[in-house]
Amino acid sequence: MINPINTNVGAMAGLRQLSSARAGLEKTQSHISSGNKINSPKDDAATLAMAQQLLGTFAGTAAVRDGLVRASATIDVAVAAGQATADILVEMKGLAVQANQEGLDQSSRDALNTAFNALREQVTTINDSAAFAGTNIIAAGASDQQVLSDENGARMTVGAQDLSSGGLGLDGLALDSTGNAAGALGALDAAITDSSAKLANLGNAAMRIETHNELLGIQNDTLRAGIGDLVDADMAAESAALQSYKIKESLAAVSLGIANTAPSRILGLFAG
Repeated sequence: MINPINTNVGAMAGLRQLSSARAGLEKTQSHISSGNKINSPKDDAATLAMAQQLLGTFAGTAAVRDGLVRASATIDVAVAAGQATADILVEMKGLAVQANQEGLDQSSRDALNTAFNALREQVTTINDSAAFAGTNIIAAGASDQQVLSDENGARMTVGAQDLSSGGLGLDGLALDSTGNAAGALGALDAAITDSSAKLANLGNAAMRIETHNELLGIQNDTLRAGIGDLVDADMAAESAALQSYKIKESLAAVSLGIANTAPSRILGLFAG
């Protein structure tokens, strides 16, 4: 075995070990600080690509769910307004029944007609106020709402339900005469039946959207778990690795120090 002074093999080996330990320590510290075991393509390009694709699906689904929440709120407002309208229709029918009584004097009939008109105006007020974020699906002439149901652009249709005074056939009704009162009573029976059917349609749409939103929530929970399995760091393992690399770094530094003293011992060969 030769004893060179120009080439210190032991020092080179010690330096490699020290560099390796420090690189491992830095990588582990990066995992701990970010919480991820993959922070860049150089860590694991294939796995990172898979995680990014899943993140894209997750973000798209989350956006769809936001739209479903807005649609659900729009329907909830419409249903509340529709229920209030249905209650008013019952009150209006009660007035119409009273107006159909025989022997009713004109002053009483006029009073019933005034109350009847006031209730119809309430229907109009309620209908005009049934908008959420500028969308009113029970107004006269309202359009069906197309709601995104997945990230690929599929849509669910929420049908508009005209619960306006005109849509329910209330316009032009009056209780100011026996004939008008009789006509109003029949029209109100039809309006009550119509409003019930339209409320049922709104209720079915609300249930469909709520069920689909819950399904997407489960899907996103699964996606989140899958993404975590791919990129999340195991903190228990990282903690153990951190301690291991610290020890390796210390030992490599000691080994390098010993190796660096080797050339100086050669001077002893020339002591006179």
